[in-house]
Amino acid sequence: MGVHLIGGGFGRAAFAPFAAEAQAVAAAKGVATPRVTVVTVREDADPRHAGDLVAALTADGAIDLETRVTTVGLTDVVDPAVFDDVDAVVIGGGLTPAYHTALERCYDRIRTAVQGGTPYLGFSAGAMIAAERAILGGWRIGGVAIAPEETAEDLDEITVVPGIGLVDVSVDVHVAQWGTLSRLIAATEAGAVDGGVGIDESTVLIADAEGLRIAGAGSVWRVFAGSDGVTVSSDRAAL
Repeated sequence: MGVHLIGGGFGRAAFAPFAAEAQAVAAAKGVATPRVTVVTVREDADPRHAGDLVAALTADGAIDLETRVTTVGLTDVVDPAVFDDVDAVVIGGGLTPAYHTALERCYDRIRTAVQGGTPYLGFSAGAMIAAERAILGGWRIGGVAIAPEETAEDLDEITVVPGIGLVDVSVDVHVAQWGTLSRLIAATEAGAVDGGVGIDESTVLIADAEGLRIAGAGSVWRVFAGSDGVTVSSDRAAL
Protein backbone atom coordinates (compact mmCIF):
# COMPACT_ATOMS: atom_id res chain seq x y z
CA MET A 1 0.00 0.00 0.00
CA GLY A 2 0.99 3.61 -0.42
CA VAL A 3 -0.03 6.65 1.59
CA HIS A 4 0.03 9.72 -0.65
CA LEU A 5 -0.09 13.08 1.14
CA ILE A 6 -0.61 16.15 -1.06
CA GLY A 7 -0.16 19.63 0.39
CA GLY A 8 -2.92 21.17 -1.76
CA GLY A 9 -2.83 22.40 -5.34
CA PHE A 10 -3.70 20.45 -8.46
CA GLY A 11 -0.39 19.87 -10.21
CA ARG A 12 -0.75 16.62 -12.16
CA ALA A 13 2.65 15.25 -11.10
CA ALA A 14 1.48 15.05 -7.47
CA PHE A 15 -1.53 12.89 -8.39
CA ALA A 16 0.01 10.60 -11.00
CA PRO A 17 1.75 8.14 -8.62
CA PHE A 18 -1.50 7.47 -6.76
CA ALA A 19 -3.49 6.94 -9.96
CA ALA A 20 -0.87 4.49 -11.18
CA GLU A 21 -0.88 2.61 -7.88
CA ALA A 22 -4.69 2.39 -7.87
CA GLN A 23 -4.56 0.86 -11.33
CA ALA A 24 -1.90 -1.64 -10.25
CA VAL A 25 -3.86 -2.67 -7.16
CA ALA A 26 -7.01 -3.18 -9.21
CA ALA A 27 -5.15 -5.16 -11.85
CA ALA A 28 -3.75 -7.49 -9.19
CA LYS A 29 -7.34 -8.22 -8.15
CA GLY A 30 -8.41 -8.82 -11.73
CA VAL A 31 -10.42 -5.57 -11.82
CA ALA A 32 -10.14 -3.70 -15.12
CA THR A 33 -11.11 -0.24 -13.81
CA PRO A 34 -10.00 0.84 -10.32
CA ARG A 35 -12.87 1.61 -7.94
CA VAL A 36 -11.88 4.80 -6.11
CA THR A 37 -13.96 6.31 -3.32
CA VAL A 38 -13.61 10.11 -3.14
CA VAL A 39 -14.85 11.82 0.03
CA THR A 40 -15.16 15.58 0.44
CA VAL A 41 -16.62 17.72 3.20
CA ARG A 42 -17.75 21.10 1.95
CA GLU A 43 -20.14 23.90 2.82
CA ASP A 44 -23.61 23.00 1.50
CA ALA A 45 -22.12 19.69 0.26
CA ASP A 46 -20.74 21.54 -2.77
CA PRO A 47 -19.59 18.87 -5.28
CA ARG A 48 -17.09 21.03 -7.20
CA HIS A 49 -14.04 20.13 -5.12
CA ALA A 50 -14.65 16.43 -5.69
CA GLY A 51 -14.83 17.15 -9.40
CA ASP A 52 -11.48 18.94 -9.26
CA LEU A 53 -9.89 15.95 -7.53
CA VAL A 54 -11.25 13.50 -10.08
CA ALA A 55 -10.07 15.75 -12.92
CA ALA A 56 -6.55 15.88 -11.44
CA LEU A 57 -6.44 12.08 -11.12
CA THR A 58 -7.45 11.54 -14.74
CA ALA A 59 -5.96 14.66 -16.33
CA ASP A 60 -3.79 13.02 -18.98
CA GLY A 61 -6.40 10.45 -19.97
CA ALA A 62 -3.94 7.60 -19.44
CA ILE A 63 -5.88 6.06 -16.53
CA ASP A 64 -9.58 5.25 -16.34
CA LEU A 65 -11.07 5.28 -12.83
CA GLU A 66 -14.49 4.37 -11.52
CA THR A 67 -14.94 7.14 -8.96
CA ARG A 68 -17.52 6.83 -6.21
CA VAL A 69 -18.00 10.32 -4.82
CA THR A 70 -19.40 11.11 -1.38
CA THR A 71 -19.78 14.78 -0.48
CA VAL A 72 -21.27 15.87 2.84
CA GLY A 73 -21.86 19.19 4.55
CA LEU A 74 -19.70 20.71 7.26
CA THR A 75 -21.77 19.28 10.12
CA ASP A 76 -22.52 15.89 8.58
CA VAL A 77 -20.87 12.51 9.12
CA VAL A 78 -19.75 9.95 6.54
CA ASP A 79 -21.10 6.40 6.44
CA PRO A 80 -18.17 3.98 6.91
CA ALA A 81 -19.71 1.75 4.23
CA VAL A 82 -18.43 4.09 1.51
CA PHE A 83 -15.00 2.52 2.07
CA ASP A 84 -16.17 -1.04 1.36
CA ASP A 85 -15.25 -2.85 -1.87
CA VAL A 86 -12.95 -0.15 -3.26
CA ASP A 87 -9.43 -0.28 -4.66
CA ALA A 88 -8.28 3.16 -3.48
CA VAL A 89 -9.34 5.99 -1.16
CA VAL A 90 -9.18 9.75 -1.70
CA ILE A 91 -9.95 12.23 1.09
CA GLY A 92 -10.18 15.82 -0.07
CA GLY A 93 -9.49 19.24 1.38
CA GLY A 94 -11.33 22.03 3.08
CA LEU A 95 -11.98 22.76 6.75
CA THR A 96 -9.84 20.21 8.61
CA PRO A 97 -11.91 20.11 11.84
CA ALA A 98 -15.01 19.34 9.74
CA TYR A 99 -13.20 16.45 8.04
CA HIS A 100 -12.18 15.07 11.43
CA THR A 101 -15.76 15.23 12.72
CA ALA A 102 -17.22 13.76 9.54
CA LEU A 103 -14.75 10.88 9.29
CA GLU A 104 -13.74 10.04 12.86
CA ARG A 105 -16.01 7.01 13.06
CA CYS A 106 -14.51 5.81 9.75
CA TYR A 107 -10.89 5.94 10.93
CA ASP A 108 -10.71 2.27 11.91
CA ARG A 109 -12.25 1.24 8.58
CA ILE A 110 -9.82 3.39 6.58
CA ARG A 111 -6.80 2.22 8.57
CA THR A 112 -7.77 -1.45 8.11
CA ALA A 113 -8.24 -0.95 4.37
CA VAL A 114 -4.84 0.72 3.97
CA GLN A 115 -3.12 -1.95 6.06
CA GLY A 116 -4.72 -4.49 3.71
CA GLY A 117 -3.17 -2.87 0.63
CA THR A 118 -5.59 -0.11 -0.36
CA PRO A 119 -3.72 3.07 -1.39
CA TYR A 120 -4.74 6.32 0.31
CA LEU A 121 -4.54 9.85 -1.04
CA GLY A 122 -5.03 12.69 1.42
CA PHE A 123 -5.32 16.16 -0.10
CA SER A 124 -4.71 19.09 2.27
CA ALA A 125 -7.13 18.31 5.15
CA GLY A 126 -7.05 14.67 4.07
CA ALA A 127 -3.28 14.72 4.53
CA MET A 128 -3.45 16.36 7.95
CA ILE A 129 -5.91 13.86 9.45
CA ALA A 130 -3.86 10.91 8.14
CA ALA A 131 -1.38 11.36 11.00
CA GLU A 132 -1.41 9.58 14.35
CA ARG A 133 -1.41 13.03 15.98
CA ALA A 134 -3.39 15.25 13.62
CA ILE A 135 -3.06 19.03 13.67
CA LEU A 136 -6.54 20.41 12.99
CA GLY A 137 -5.56 24.08 12.89
CA GLY A 138 -5.09 27.04 15.19
CA TRP A 139 -2.78 30.03 14.98
CA ARG A 140 -1.74 30.67 18.59
CA ILE A 141 -0.10 28.82 21.48
CA GLY A 142 -0.79 30.25 24.93
CA GLY A 143 -2.32 33.27 23.28
CA VAL A 144 0.84 34.04 21.28
CA ALA A 145 0.58 34.13 17.50
CA ILE A 146 2.74 31.51 15.78
CA ALA A 147 1.14 31.36 12.30
CA PRO A 148 -1.00 33.59 10.06
CA GLU A 149 -4.51 33.91 11.50
CA GLU A 150 -6.07 33.11 8.12
CA THR A 151 -4.59 29.59 8.34
CA ALA A 152 -6.35 28.85 11.65
CA GLU A 153 -9.19 26.65 10.27
CA ASP A 154 -11.66 28.52 12.53
CA LEU A 155 -9.62 27.55 15.61
CA ASP A 156 -7.74 29.85 17.98
CA GLU A 157 -5.24 27.71 19.90
CA ILE A 158 -3.39 24.94 18.06
CA THR A 159 -5.52 21.82 18.29
CA VAL A 160 -4.09 18.30 18.01
CA VAL A 161 -6.24 15.15 18.08
CA PRO A 162 -5.84 11.44 17.30
CA GLY A 163 -5.98 11.03 13.52
CA ILE A 164 -6.33 8.02 11.26
CA GLY A 165 -2.83 6.82 12.12
CA LEU A 166 -1.48 6.11 8.63
CA VAL A 167 1.78 7.98 9.31
CA ASP A 168 3.59 8.43 12.62
CA VAL A 169 4.44 12.12 12.21
CA SER A 170 2.13 15.11 12.18
CA VAL A 171 1.39 16.87 8.90
CA ASP A 172 0.83 20.48 7.87
CA VAL A 173 0.05 21.64 4.35
CA HIS A 174 0.15 24.62 1.93
CA VAL A 175 3.47 25.31 3.64
CA ALA A 176 5.28 27.63 1.22
CA GLN A 177 2.02 29.19 0.07
CA TRP A 178 0.35 29.89 3.43
CA GLY A 179 3.28 30.14 5.83
CA THR A 180 2.19 27.20 7.98
CA LEU A 181 5.71 25.88 8.61
CA SER A 182 5.90 28.13 11.67
CA ARG A 183 2.85 26.37 13.13
CA LEU A 184 4.52 22.98 12.81
CA ILE A 185 7.76 24.30 14.30
CA ALA A 186 5.97 25.94 17.23
CA ALA A 187 3.79 22.88 17.87
CA THR A 188 6.92 20.72 17.96
CA GLU A 189 8.81 23.11 20.24
CA ALA A 190 5.83 23.28 22.61
CA GLY A 191 5.53 19.49 22.72
CA ALA A 192 2.06 19.44 21.19
CA VAL A 193 3.46 17.08 18.53
CA ASP A 194 6.70 15.11 18.34
CA GLY A 195 7.64 16.60 14.98
CA GLY A 196 6.27 16.32 11.51
CA VAL A 197 6.33 17.15 7.84
CA GLY A 198 5.10 20.23 6.03
CA ILE A 199 4.08 19.76 2.41
CA ASP A 200 3.94 22.44 -0.26
CA GLU A 201 1.12 22.69 -2.79
CA SER A 202 1.27 20.47 -5.90
CA THR A 203 3.67 18.23 -3.97
CA VAL A 204 3.15 14.71 -2.65
CA LEU A 205 4.95 12.79 0.07
CA ILE A 206 4.53 9.06 -0.54
CA ALA A 207 5.07 6.50 2.21
CA ASP A 208 5.10 2.89 1.05
CA ALA A 209 7.05 -0.34 1.34
CA GLU A 210 10.00 1.30 -0.41
CA GLY A 211 10.23 4.09 2.16
CA LEU A 212 9.54 7.78 1.59
CA ARG A 213 9.66 9.66 -1.71
CA ILE A 214 8.52 12.99 -3.07
CA ALA A 215 6.91 13.96 -6.37
CA GLY A 216 5.58 17.21 -7.74
CA ALA A 217 6.63 20.83 -7.92
CA GLY A 218 7.51 21.87 -4.38
CA SER A 219 9.23 20.79 -1.19
CA VAL A 220 8.56 18.65 1.85
CA TRP A 221 9.80 20.20 5.09
CA ARG A 222 10.93 17.98 7.98
CA VAL A 223 10.64 19.26 11.55
CA PHE A 224 12.20 17.35 14.46
CA ALA A 225 12.77 18.10 18.14
CA GLY A 226 16.27 17.50 19.50
CA SER A 227 18.39 18.29 22.51
CA ASP A 228 19.48 21.55 20.90
CA GLY A 229 16.00 22.63 19.85
CA VAL A 230 13.92 22.15 16.73
CA THR A 231 15.66 21.16 13.51
CA VAL A 232 14.17 22.00 10.09
CA SER A 233 15.26 20.66 6.71
CA SER A 234 13.66 20.31 3.30
CA ASP A 235 13.66 17.91 0.37
CA ARG A 236 12.45 18.31 -3.20
CA ALA A 237 11.40 15.85 -5.84
CA ALA A 238 14.09 14.84 -8.29
CA LEU A 239 13.46 16.64 -11.58
